[in-house]
Amino acid sequence: MKKFLLTLVAAVAMVMTASTASAQKAEIAFSYGGYTQMDATDCHDGWDHVKNAWGAVTGGVNFNVARNFWIGPSYSFSSTTTKGGPEHSSIAYHVIMLNGRYHYWRNSIVSLYGHLGLGCEISHMMPRHHDAYNCTYFAYQISPLGAQFNISRSVSMFGELGFGAQGVLQVGFRFGL
Repeated sequence: MKKFLLTLVAAVAMVMTASTASAQKAEIAFSYGGYTQMDATDCHDGWDHVKNAWGAVTGGVNFNVARNFWIGPSYSFSSTTTKGGPEHSSIAYHVIMLNGRYHYWRNSIVSLYGHLGLGCEISHMMPRHHDAYNCTYFAYQISPLGAQFNISRSVSMFGELGFGAQGVLQVGFRFGL
């Protein structure tokens, strides 16, 4: 876990250094997505009777590295529980990804884009009568259809359809820096 976090910090530092050196635009994004990869695949160490999670909240930083291309890291969180009873337990999902976004059509208000994210999903397993432990899985987000609506010069609202750790339907806001 420590090695993974150090690698993530190094990657974020490299991206931030590269964007600062080239004086590119940056943005912060916050979103919510429903029905995630963790619900659709076994990201819970084979536990039985796991309920669907409530979705995932995501925060990220993106840097404009080319005319229509943005790249940056993100963190997503979700959680769930098992069905009741004496073995009622909890799972927390932590997802760290590097995301790329390509805008393929735009006008003055709306922009259409595709989004691809790759990274790691850490399931923090918290069994009721045992010690907690972690399981790691490959995380991804593939959203071929995304739409961004500019509210002002520095604020926009977006929605994406796809599949992955950030959800099948993801909606949120981006704030330019």
